[in-house]
Amino acid sequence: MRTFFLPSEQWSPPYALTGQEARHLTKVVRVHAGDLIRLLDGAGREGVFRVTGTSRNSVELTPESITTHPEPVSRAVLAVGWGKAVRRSWLMEKAVELEASAIWLWQAEHSQSPVPDDIKESWLAQMVAGAKQSANPWLPALQTLPGGIEELLRASSDFERRFMLWEGETPEALLEAKDVGGVGTTLYVVGPEGGFSAREVKALREGGMMPVSLGQRVLRWETAALLCLGLHWWGRQKPTAGATVEEHP
Repeated sequence: MRTFFLPSEQWSPPYALTGQEARHLTKVVRVHAGDLIRLLDGAGREGVFRVTGTSRNSVELTPESITTHPEPVSRAVLAVGWGKAVRRSWLMEKAVELEASAIWLWQAEHSQSPVPDDIKESWLAQMVAGAKQSANPWLPALQTLPGGIEELLRASSDFERRFMLWEGETPEALLEAKDVGGVGTTLYVVGPEGGFSAREVKALREGGMMPVSLGQRVLRWETAALLCLGLHWWGRQKPTAGATVEEHP
């Protein structure tokens, strides 16, 4: 079933897709009146809708069923040091597929440029693409932290588990699936391409971050980030309550 995205604030009758999503549906995918499609809202809702009419910039929809998924009980927050844009969009798409709860882009001392204060539309579009690919009804909360390591520590002060990906003096502290994925929020802090500065390492360790390793190989930052999410995926706790389905005859 073809999957499309409709922001949560637009989930009310009369249901309709507009703009780029509507053009993609009619011009690229070539869905017609009577066909069924899947909609996601990025906030836990997934619906099966029937196309009832199409025009150049709008697609009219009627709900067949709407499923509300429970919030994850094991939340993974990925904090990545701001760096080059060449692999950032790819990372955001894959982070959605691996069910990251949030992505933080923080200003590191070795970042090559300042992190923007505002969220870019292209970042959101890449995450939506990942959600549509994987049928994940949840989009990660996206945030920039221009205040550097101090802002990162404040923002994560109440998290249940906090890890920093740093070999340092403890390369034997290997991160494993059994260490992560428990109930609550787990933070994974990855430095930029230039790594953490000595001051950042000191601040993170004094702030309660646990330094961990991912093995003997030297990984690119995006590889390390996705490996953390993969470990969390395998180790995470499952919700005790299932999804609720609302049928629309």
